[in-house]
Amino acid sequence: MRRAASRQRTVFVGDGINDAPALQAATVGIAFGRQSDVTSEAAGAVVIDSSLSTVDELMHVSRRLRRVALQSAIGGMLLSAVGMCVAAIGALPPVAGALAQEAIDVVAVLNALRTARAPARLTDFETARAGETDRFLKASAP
Repeated sequence: MRRAASRQRTVFVGDGINDAPALQAATVGIAFGRQSDVTSEAAGAVVIDSSLSTVDELMHVSRRLRRVALQSAIGGMLLSAVGMCVAAIGALPPVAGALAQEAIDVVAVLNALRTARAPARLTDFETARAGETDRFLKASAP
């Protein structure tokens, strides 16, 4: 597991004490349930509901939150840098610069608030299962 984690990003999902070393060696360790404190401590995330669809939802939510956080942080920094350049050449007075910075902060916060809205789809699990059913039906058709 350590060798695989050193070459590329890995995710390990486990539910028992014997999984603790692998949970800790993986890039991301996800523990099912709270049966063991050892497993919960070794994992990066603990999913109370022991189902793979919940893990799929966790992956979707985490990607979405990361994307929105990066948009807010990088967008805010870029807009601030542009404002500082405009102020450095003397085209932006100090009071206007302060107001512009506040506006940039409000835009970053409003962008981050998008995470409070429920996404349209949280899982690929049902979609994948439906796709497998379609392939099976097509393959078994005369």
